[in-house]
Amino acid sequence: MIVSGWVFYALVYLGFAAMSPSSAQWQIWTLFAVYGLYYGLTTGAAKSYVADMVPRERCGMAYGLYHGTVGFSLLGASLIAGALWESVNPAAPFFFGAGLAGVAAISLVALVR
Repeated sequence: MIVSGWVFYALVYLGFAAMSPSSAQWQIWTLFAVYGLYYGLTTGAAKSYVADMVPRERCGMAYGLYHGTVGFSLLGASLIAGALWESVNPAAPFFFGAGLAGVAAISLVALVR
């Protein structure tokens, strides 16, 4: 589920990167709907995966570390996205995000058994 979600994420971000300012609203809303699929596929599955990786008595600490890591990562990602938007172009953060999601999906398949 997580890998499928990240693939949806990468495709949505590629779609956003390819859009022009004159794109139809239905295209934007369609991409946001598919983005919802990413969120739905990954959120619960990631939390379940965290619970499966640690003993039950350490779930609270594991969730805290998970959410802390996600929060700090989102802060860094937002700073990078802003810098790319300003210094390159508005499509650059979407290409960057799509690439990272692709790398993450491939890495999860290759490295986690």
